[in-house]
Order: sequence, then C-alpha cells, then structure tokens
Amino acid sequence: MQSDLMKGLNLRQIYSRGITGKGITAAVLDTGIYLHGDFVKPENRIRYFKDFVNGKKEMYDDNGHGTHVTGIIASAGRQPDGSRIGVAPEAAIVALKVLDRSGSGKMSAMIQAIDWLLQHHKEYDIRIVNISVGMPVKNAKNPENDMIVQKVEALWDEGLVVVVAAGNEGPAQYTITSPGVSKKVITVGAQEEHSYMKRGNKRETRYSGCGPVPGTCVCKPDVVAPAGHILSCDNQPGAYKRRSGTSMATPIVSGVIALLLSSEPWLTNFDIKVRLMETSLDCGQPKNRQGWGALNPAGLFGLKA
Repeated sequence: MQSDLMKGLNLRQIYSRGITGKGITAAVLDTGIYLHGDFVKPENRIRYFKDFVNGKKEMYDDNGHGTHVTGIIASAGRQPDGSRIGVAPEAAIVALKVLDRSGSGKMSAMIQAIDWLLQHHKEYDIRIVNISVGMPVKNAKNPENDMIVQKVEALWDEGLVVVVAAGNEGPAQYTITSPGVSKKVITVGAQEEHSYMKRGNKRETRYSGCGPVPGTCVCKPDVVAPAGHILSCDNQPGAYKRRSGTSMATPIVSGVIALLLSSEPWLTNFDIKVRLMETSLDCGQPKNRQGWGALNPAGLFGLKA
C-alpha cells in the first residue's frame, strides 16, 4: 500500500516552516463535496459550493470521488501515526459539482463550471483549479480545438494554475485524455510503474495516460505523482477510503502548488510550471510517460529531497 503522503513526498520539512497552504483557495471540479469534519474543523474552509448537475443548494457528494480528491488537497485530518492526510491542510476549497453519482458528466456542466470560474475566481480568490476528470479527445488531428481544452486554456490565460489528470487509458501512446492534451495546463500522470487500479472486476497496471498529444509533438504528461492506494476522505461521517488513479495524483500536485503559493504568493502559473519542470526527478521512464519526472516538493522549495 501507498505509505502516507508526507513520508513519500517529504513534506514534514515544509510544514516545519509554517507552510500549510493557508490563504490559498483551490477550486475542485468533480462529483461534489461531503461536509467531512476534516474540512470544517477547526474552521470551515469550504468557501463555496455550486451544483451544475442537479442544481441543489446544499453541498453533497453522491459518489465520493470529489470528496476524496478534495481531501488529498486540503484535509486537516491525520492518520493514526500522526501524519497528514491532506497535502495543504489549511488551504480553502471551492467545490463545483460537474459529475453525477456514477462519476459521469456532460460537457455542458463542465463548461458552465469553467464559465462560472472565469466570472468569479477573483471574488473567491481562487488560485488553483483541479480537474481530476478525463474525456475522450474528440478532434485527434487538432485537439487544441476541443471546446474543453479552449476553456481550460482561458482559465490559464486568466492566471489560474490549472492542474488536470492525464487519464487512465494508458499505457499506449496518444492516450492522454482531454483537457490534459492542452499544451498550457499542468497534466499529471501516475508515478508508480507497477501500481494497479480496478476497472470492473479486473486489475490494470500501467494505466496512466501517455503522450504525445495526438496531431502534435507536445509531450505529455508534464509531471507524475503518487497515485496508488491514496488514503483520503470519503462521503460518510468520519470515513476514509483508499483510491488509485491519475485522479489521485492530480490533487497531490495541486496541494503542493497550494503550499508553494502560500509561501510565495507572487508566483505566476508560468513560474510554477517552469519550477516543476526544473525540479522534478527523473524516474527512468520514457518522456512520454513521465514528462519532466516525479513531483519533488523539496526541490520546489529549494530544499534537499
């Protein structure tokens, strides 16, 4: 099983400097959010919830995926050994429900949520957008023409750090899902070469989407992060669950970026992308599988890994 995040990512020395993500808000586009105690104690850090699927006013998560993803970013809970569950335990969250109870969604809901972000991100001081959702690339010859790609790039152009999943359709080439094919956003793959995820009754290894991007020479993913058996919040009172996939790797990167921005809030999305590129660690994998390499939080802060 995946050990706790801080041991694997060496986050303790970052926390020891008082860097916990405080003052940074991340938007999570997913299945919603359950009002788990890890998000509201000692203070409520869920700044806003909006449902683009069923139009409900009260926050909920009828699948659990969104709560899990959000927990990886910002849970304030601790494991029995005292280690953190969330990467940035004092970061704030805006939860936008774009997927239904089965984890499926319509393009229209995603576009509405992104349009909402374009209009309201300054109001809620949102710096990071996490999209642990992958869709088939509709235009293989010109993926940049995909509507969802154009929308996430509009967020990027607004200065938001957009972090998206590479998808779980690998390991063949050209298996990065949309909007991960965008050349602008940060696309995250799974670090573990031999981790597995369940698909129905089968276990699949080496599932992480691989580049290059169809119709281009753009290499994706940009970076890889832990993705196997990640413990996080579930959509039940006080409950936790382990899940695997690039959906889990993506919020780990978002959480580390929240830590970085809480320490250096003047950084732009381009600054962060360059620093990720310069500090990631070579995993010895092909570039179309690992991109720049494994996420290296210590390196991002100029510390020894």
